[in-house]
Amino acid sequence: MLALESVDVFYGPVHALQGVSLHVEAGEIVCLLGGNASGKSTTMKTILGLVRPRAGRVLLDGADVTGAPTAERIRRGLASVPEARRIFPTMTIDENLRMGAYLRRDGAAVRDDLAQMYDLFPRLAERRGQMGGTLSGGEQQMLAMARALMSRPRLICMDEPTMGLAPVFVDRVLELIAQINRRGVAIFMVEQNATLALSITNRGYVVQSGRMVLEGAAAELLNNPAIREAYLGQRRAS
Repeated sequence: MLALESVDVFYGPVHALQGVSLHVEAGEIVCLLGGNASGKSTTMKTILGLVRPRAGRVLLDGADVTGAPTAERIRRGLASVPEARRIFPTMTIDENLRMGAYLRRDGAAVRDDLAQMYDLFPRLAERRGQMGGTLSGGEQQMLAMARALMSRPRLICMDEPTMGLAPVFVDRVLELIAQINRRGVAIFMVEQNATLALSITNRGYVVQSGRMVLEGAAAELLNNPAIREAYLGQRRAS
């Protein structure tokens, strides 16, 4: 469904991604782990078309979209839950959700999907007329997830979905990610918390200093003694 093939990204003279390759298959949850300035956010921006690679390719369903704008990628079934939520704070919950369906022209189906979102996120249903900026961090994260679903995506990219949330909301967001995946939506998520991410994913990648240093099944990564060195930059005890 999604593939990066030997992608190189530069910010001026800085080589931010170096030969990065990864793939996400239909129905999977795949995570990308790494510390600060490891290349996680740049990888996400490259997938979404916000950053253009100098070398390599981005593929969606086998089609080369390396030079395609973000809107075209959304039309092809990609959606985003950005870091720090980035909902529309001066719009109501209902208006935020309708913005997620901005590119759609099937009005009746949009209304049906809106009703489904309120079933999936009952906390939002209780507050549908409330301004997005007045919600708690956890509620805003739910709104960002529901807004992404309104485009009827086949793959959602989530950037640090648990960042800054209270523990009770972290658990709920993880439950919702698994629930969304059961609806047939593939998920690619960037996370710093390896234990949380690998608890719900099928596979994972670890990026460090712009290079992929580990990849494998979630259980293998959780039990891999090298993950602390590769992911956290800490040496294993000798």
